[in-house]
Amino acid sequence: MDPILFEIKNQVGCITLNRPQKYNSFTRELALSMQEALKQCEEDENIRAILITGAGKAFCAGQDLGEVTQEDAPGLSKIISEHLNPIIRLIRETEKPFVAAVNGVAAGAGANIALACDITVAAESASFIQAFSKIGLIPDSGGTFFLPRLVGLQRAAAYMMLGDKISATEAARVGMIYKTLPDEDFEKATFDLAHQLAQMPTTGLGLTKRALNQSLHNDLNRQLEIEDQIQSTAGQTADYKEGVQAFMEKRKPVFTGK
Repeated sequence: MDPILFEIKNQVGCITLNRPQKYNSFTRELALSMQEALKQCEEDENIRAILITGAGKAFCAGQDLGEVTQEDAPGLSKIISEHLNPIIRLIRETEKPFVAAVNGVAAGAGANIALACDITVAAESASFIQAFSKIGLIPDSGGTFFLPRLVGLQRAAAYMMLGDKISATEAARVGMIYKTLPDEDFEKATFDLAHQLAQMPTTGLGLTKRALNQSLHNDLNRQLEIEDQIQSTAGQTADYKEGVQAFMEKRKPVFTGK
């Protein structure tokens, strides 16, 4: 069974973690396969949005502990530096919109990969768990970076230290994710969201992502300068010209992503 299912559908790169019998937990094979799919999404101009989800009942249960307890197991540093961190970097540095469709439990690294995406939606029955404290570890895969910025330091510390199971409804309420969607039409609704993004001005969305990334470490004055620079770049795109022309002509714009 392929650890990753990947297809391009209507300009959406669809990545499905595919170890349902192990709740899509990460092995080296799965992590490296996901990296390859992400690199293709970055390089292929036909792909204008990326959708990440899981097969079966779970989104991703984090690292497969069966792998780390084997005799020739990779060390934690190898897992983080070679398996997980490249995934987070590709998600954040690829200037295209990423949607995480959390169809079930998202635990440990699985939860933090979902939170690293640009827009995270979850089925109403899904849940999030910062499970690291249960085995004496710290949150990785960008968890200590993204979660406090999403929910605040106190709440993030409590989630991480106590290892509480957070319902999708609660995650949406506190701003951890964008919103929940009904289980019965989750697959269609999440693809429709990704497809909507794929029809929008891709370069402009990518530049928005660049500005948001830089805002995480800039003060206001520097960010105002960054907005000035990036807006000038956005104003030179074909999609900007099409958007303005369509507005003047009172019609729906047809964006090409350029």
